Amino acid sequence: MTRTEKEQLVAGMSEALKASQAVIVCDYKGVTHKELEQVRAVASESGTHVKVVKNTLASLALKHADIEGLELKDTNLLVWGEDQINTCKTADKAAAELKDRFVIKAGALEGQSVDLATIHAMAKLPGRDELIGMLLNVWQAPIRNFTIGLDALKRKHEEEA
Repeated sequence: MTRTEKEQLVAGMSEALKASQAVIVCDYKGVTHKELEQVRAVASESGTHVKVVKNTLASLALKHADIEGLELKDTNLLVWGEDQINTCKTADKAAAELKDRFVIKAGALEGQSVDLATIHAMAKLPGRDELIGMLLNVWQAPIRNFTIGLDALKRKHEEEA
C-alpha cells in the first residue's frame, strides 16, 4: 500500500468515524475469514460498518475524528455506525457467537470512551424500531380501551333489549 493510498484510507475512515455515534474496538484473533464475512453481513444489515485496519492507520483516523481513549494493541477490528444501539448489538452478538475468538476490547459513544459494561448494557436495550413500536402501542391503548368499552356497552344494551 502506497503512502497516498494510506492517506486516502485514513481520510475516508476519519470522515466515517466523525459521522458515527459509536465506535467499538474488537480483537478477532482466531476468527476465520468465513466467520468474519458473516460478521460483516450481519453488520451491513443493521447499518453498521466493520473494518480491519492497521493499528497506526486506525489510531490516526481516530485522532482525526476526535475520538480519544481507545487503545489499539495486537489485532484489532473496528465496528462503527450512526446508531449506538445497533453498533453495540452487532459487536455483542459477534462476541457471543464466536466466544473467545472475538472479544470486545474498548468502545466510544459520541466520541467519549466508555467501559465494556456500558457497551454490553447498550446491546441489551431494544432497538429504535422496537422502541417506536412500544411508543405506538402506548399511544393506541386509550383508544383501544375506549373502543372495547363502547363495544361492551353496546352488547349490554342489546342483551337488555
